[in-house]
This record gives sequence, structure tokens and C-alpha cells, in this order.
Amino acid sequence: MTTTTDAKTKVHPRNSFLRRLDRVPLSSRLVSILMILLAVGLSVAAFTTRQLVWTYMIDRTDSQLTRQATLVISNIKELSEHSSGPTDYFLQIRDSNYQILGTPLVPTMRDGVTTIPNLPASGSMGNIKIGTPTTVTSQVVTSSADQVTGSGTASASPWRVVALKWRSTDQDTGESSQGVFFIGLSLSDAMDTSSAIARYFLVVGFLILALAMALGTLVISKTLIPLKRIEKTAAKIAAGDLSMRIPEAPENTEVGSLSKSLNIMLARIEHSFREQEATTNKMKQFVSDASHELRTPLAAIHGYAELYRMQRNLPDALERADETIGRIEVSSTRMTTLVEDLLSLARLDEGRGADVSRKVRLDTILADVGEDLHALDPMRPVQLGALTLKSGVVGMRDSASTRVALSQFEEKPLDAVHVLADPSRLRQVFTNIVGNIHRYTPQDSPVQISLNVVHAAIDPARVAELGTGPEALGEFISAVEVASASGRGNPYVFIRFVDHGPGVKPESLGRLFERFYTADPSRAREKGGTGLGMAITKSVMRAHHGFVCATQTPGGGLTINIGLPVPTEECAKRSQDPTSGTTTGPTSNGSTSDGAVKNGVTGKNGNKSGGKKSLRRATRGQRRDVDSKHSEE
Repeated sequence: MTTTTDAKTKVHPRNSFLRRLDRVPLSSRLVSILMILLAVGLSVAAFTTRQLVWTYMIDRTDSQLTRQATLVISNIKELSEHSSGPTDYFLQIRDSNYQILGTPLVPTMRDGVTTIPNLPASGSMGNIKIGTPTTVTSQVVTSSADQVTGSGTASASPWRVVALKWRSTDQDTGESSQGVFFIGLSLSDAMDTSSAIARYFLVVGFLILALAMALGTLVISKTLIPLKRIEKTAAKIAAGDLSMRIPEAPENTEVGSLSKSLNIMLARIEHSFREQEATTNKMKQFVSDASHELRTPLAAIHGYAELYRMQRNLPDALERADETIGRIEVSSTRMTTLVEDLLSLARLDEGRGADVSRKVRLDTILADVGEDLHALDPMRPVQLGALTLKSGVVGMRDSASTRVALSQFEEKPLDAVHVLADPSRLRQVFTNIVGNIHRYTPQDSPVQISLNVVHAAIDPARVAELGTGPEALGEFISAVEVASASGRGNPYVFIRFVDHGPGVKPESLGRLFERFYTADPSRAREKGGTGLGMAITKSVMRAHHGFVCATQTPGGGLTINIGLPVPTEECAKRSQDPTSGTTTGPTSNGSTSDGAVKNGVTGKNGNKSGGKKSLRRATRGQRRDVDSKHSEE
């Protein structure tokens, strides 16, 4: 038979005491620690003072005994024959054999009791040495023959005694004699003084402890007020109010440093919470929009399939079948495009949708994009050039009256600029932008495409975090202004697409790059858009550590601004090349490059349908290249 017992964990007494101590409020613990330390300090001070006073009184008594010894030696004969003298001193005379010859001086204490020191017996010196003061006990003498032990404070006080040798010569007979005498003083005064000091220290120490407890409680409570505020703030934050902040205090104090650190932590927590909340909301909206976008072509395919099945036995069924299959193909193509865009966004979000390690020449890509746009809309003026620096702000709202800004388009050949990027993704970005221009602007409205290299006093990591609205361009322009004034900054490629179409409302500028967002959903569906093109553009720019933002074109229209970091070695090589006219600083205007493509593409005048097919084929080819590259990975 097996028995099992449950062994309870035994708590060590020390751990139990510490646990109980942890439950005591901090203010009570601090006051208790203060009182304990103060009590220990007062006790040490009282003991030390009492010992010092006692030592001082002993030394003073020894000094008095030494001074009186001279008087005793000079009057030893008279003192031996007459018992008279100072009443505070004890004097006993002995011969050379230490036999008691007499005790001429026996003092009377304040309480009327006569006491004498407890000296060695007659004929002996005991442990008393000649010339060395010694402390001995006392005994009370009520008469010369009767001795009792006293119990009073004065009568019970010890004696301080010193033994000295004496020598005397009789003038009449010429005989000399010698011996030892004991002279002593009672230590009752020294004991009274020490006792008084102890009593005074006890009373004063108690008053000091009481006053220290009152003041300590008041001061510690006032000192802990910031911590109590932190506690109340933490309670409100725990209740769900993430906007609460701890009151600030001087940073050179512990509470101030703690408050600053906690506020920074709370700001980051709130920011992370808001981001998570926004991400969750965006994900919900994204799932809803994706479901809605996919439901339409799926419903169309399902409906046309049922229609085909219903009409396949009717006359002219073959002709109707061709029309039905064509509509099914259109819907499936739209759904395929949508799924491919979603796949591209997913890969870009995972950080594996773009290879940014390849050297790409931007001016060539932009020239090709301009040619494609001209092929789509032969009547549209397409200008290529650069921006010059001018006082003022173009394409955004700003309260400052004078600012250095990228403005005033100058038509000229594009300068050769190289960046580290994914050429397929960059072409996809530029194709999306010109595709929107083609869809949503009049066919004869002009378009300017500019390319510049500028310096901006902003970290590349911060550039990738810029938003997609006018405020992002404002921050970038401010960084350009700072770099222009200080002469220091990081090189960036600045690309701008300017159209003069209907544009969008100011409140819609920041939302253009949201997934499935369209300023006019009916027109987007009519034009064949899915609402993912600008979202892909934003993700590609983030993957390239750049930014993209939308602003309004002065006079009407939409401007897309793109910034990309320039490799340092490329910028250094270009700045050393005297033949290059690319803008490498924030104050350069640029010049003509012989190898660049000329302005305003005029070499193609093909029909509109052929241009559209060319652009579509190029777009499908880029997507196939990207998808094949990802499949290989």
C-alpha cells in the first residue's frame, strides 16, 4: 500500500518578514528608517560624550591628586600627628613595611555618610603600584570600629587613589623615616556628571526624535507627491486613457528623469497602439474592399455562365456563346489583374517584392515613359526637363512668405542620373502614374516630367517615413532649405509628374495612395481601374527607401512628387565630372547633357489604339518579369 503526502512549501522566516515589510507604504518605511538612523546616531553620540566626559573627569581627579601630593609630602609629620585637613580628600599613611600609621583625612560625603576607599590590608600593597592612579571601590564607615556597606549614590561611588613614597627627618634627633601614603578622591562628582549627561541626552534625544518624526513625515510626504501623481496617472492609463502624461519635473532629479522616460515610453505605446488600431481598421477595410472588388467579376462570370447554359439550346446559340465567353474573359482578366496587384502588394509588404541592388538609369526610364504617354495621347504635350530653385512654394500650402522651394519648370534634356533600384518596379511606378494621367485627364492637357538631384538635410530613414500628403513635401522642402543654408545634406533624386487635369479635392490628396481608394469610384470602374495602382506605387517607394506624395498643381491638376536616395559614390563621381550638368547641390540649376533624350517626345505619331496596346503589353511584360523573378526566389 502506497501513501502520498502533500508537502507544503515552507517559507523562510526572513522571506516572510521581507514580504510583510513590502506591504508597508514607502512613506512609512522612509520615516521608520529615518527614526532608526537618528536613534542610533543619538545613542552613539550620547555614549561617546559620556565616555569622553568620564575620561575627562578621571584625568582631572588624577591631576588634583598629583597637586595635593606635594602638600602632603611637605606636611607628612604634622598630618601624622593631627587628624585635620581638607574634607574632600582621603589620606592614609603607612611605614616602609606598609603598616598603617594613621588615617588623618577621612572625608564626609554630601549625604552625611563617611566613606573610605577599599585599600589593601595593613602590611600589603595589593595590586596598587607606586605613582599610578588606581580606581578602587568604597566602603562606608559609621565609626572607627564599625564598618558597613553603603547603598547611597555618593557613598557607593568608587575612589581614585594614588600611592606615593614619603621620607621625613626629625630635626631634633636627626632620625629619618620613610614609608608610603595613599591619597584619594571620591568619584561621586564624576558619576553625578555622567549620570546628568545621560539624563539630558535621553530627554533631548526623545524631543529630537519626536520633532524629526513630525518634520520627516511632512517632508517625505511632500517629496513623494510627484510619485503619487505618477501613481494616479498610471491608474488612469491602466483605465484606458492613453493620452495621459506624467507631470514634468526637473530632469536633473530622479523623479524628473523617471517622468521623462515614462512619458517617452507612454508616447511610444500610444503611437504603437494607434498604429495597431489603424492597421486593424485598414485591414478590415482592405478585406471588405477586396471582397467587394472580387465579388463583382466573380458574379459576372457566374451570371454569364448560367446565361450560356440557359441559351445553349436556343437558335443562334453560337453567336450568343461567343459574346458570353468574351464577357467572361473580360471579367476574369479584371479579376486576374486585381489578384496580381494584391500579390505584388503582399510581396512588397513582406520586404521581398523589389531588388534594390541594381544600378538603374532614371533619365532613360522617364524618357521611355514620356514616349509611352505621348503614344497613348498623341495630342498631349509631354515636356521633359528640370526644376530650378526659386523663392516661394509651389504645389503646397505654407504660411511662410519666403521659402526656398523646388519650382519653375525648365524644359531641357534630362541629365543622366543613376540610382540603386529595381528597374521593373520603377517602370511599374511610372507606368501607374502616367496611366492615371491618361485615364483621368483630358487628352490635350500638358504634362511636365522633371528630374533633379538635390541635397536635403534629412536622414534617409526619415524620408521613408514621410506621409503621402502636402505636409510630406513641405518637410522635404524645409530639409532642402536647411541643406542650402548649411551646405550639408544627403543627395536625393527628386522626380515630379505635373498634370493640368481636373485634379482631386484637397482632403483626398493624402488618401490617393490607400488601397482600393478612388476619388470617383464610378469613373474608376468605367476606366478599368482597381484602386491599387497608387498603393503599389507607395509600397515600391518605401521598398526603395524613398517617398511619394501628391499635391495640387497651381491652376488646377495633380502633381506627384517622388524622392529617392542617391548612392554616395555615384554623387561623388558626378560632382568630379566637369562635363556633367546634373544638379548635385541644392542651389544648382542643371545644364544640357549631349547623351540625354530631347524634350517633348515628338518622334512617335502612331495611332491611339496602337499606343494603348503598347503600354498594356509593356505593363504585362513588366508584371511577368517580376512574377517570374519571385517564382525563382
